[in-house]
Amino acid sequence: MRLYKIDEQDIRNAIESAIMDKGLIEGKNQTVVYELRKKYHYPLKIVFVVKNDNIMVITAYPLKKERAQ
Repeated sequence: MRLYKIDEQDIRNAIESAIMDKGLIEGKNQTVVYELRKKYHYPLKIVFVVKNDNIMVITAYPLKKERAQ
């Protein structure tokens, strides 16, 4: 998160919104694409895993190219 100067609170907000929108599967990597273009100029991609009610962020970085959905 330091490499791209991404705020920890932005990561928390993205993960919280993912928890509310879709259920989490414990022990599997979860991926969230979070829109914060005004702040970071690109959407953020966050990969995390949930184990024993703990959330560990594996990586978080701005997407340089948009993916078609």
